[in-house]
Amino acid sequence: MIPIIKVIIPAYNEQDSIANVIKDIPKNVTEVIVISNNSTDNTETNAKKAGATVLTENRKGYGYACLKGMDYIAKQETKPDIVVFLDGDYSDYPEQLTEIVAPIINNNIDFVIGARVKKLREKGSMTPQQVFGNWLATFLMNLFFSAKFSDLGPFRAIKYNKLLDLKMEDKTYGWTVEMQLKALKQKLSYTEIGVKYRNRIGVSKVSGTVKGTIFAGVKILGWIFKYSFK
Repeated sequence: MIPIIKVIIPAYNEQDSIANVIKDIPKNVTEVIVISNNSTDNTETNAKKAGATVLTENRKGYGYACLKGMDYIAKQETKPDIVVFLDGDYSDYPEQLTEIVAPIINNNIDFVIGARVKKLREKGSMTPQQVFGNWLATFLMNLFFSAKFSDLGPFRAIKYNKLLDLKMEDKTYGWTVEMQLKALKQKLSYTEIGVKYRNRIGVSKVSGTVKGTIFAGVKILGWIFKYSFK
């Protein structure tokens, strides 16, 4: 049986990159859902022209956008087998989606992270604060939960029924770490696939600003410590 795969792409002012992302997604994907997160440019127009379903979420926040995409899927008659999350800045290689979903399809794994390993990263594609933040977050998860994560990479795939079981709630910067922590708590099977990573198109709205970096760091650590003492 061919699995039904849907892709959720949160996007805030990604008019220059979004069409490239959609174009490179493999054809075995049933639907690409772009959530314009209060964009003020041509993100929505360009995404529609590229063939995506476009939703609008005016509350700014990565988690808000992802939750909007999940709500849209929940209202559809035919549910997917797998949901893939992917950023809209073209830093990931969407064609690697096939590799990301393979452990789910072939080995019945519940959850797969696209890990941005150093040898596959383009120089400058991750800021020093991103590298350190990923190291610290995964180190703490490994310490408290004996996890085997090495990254909080946004390019990830999960069985749809397992995603629903997680009852995701974070509205902003903590979305990725919340998913990983809840996957650990619920003892989902998981693995990482090394993925290529390049310099994004445009300026990062999180790691590209001091405010965004601090807020993201606080949110991520907050989730980790919250679950460590539950």
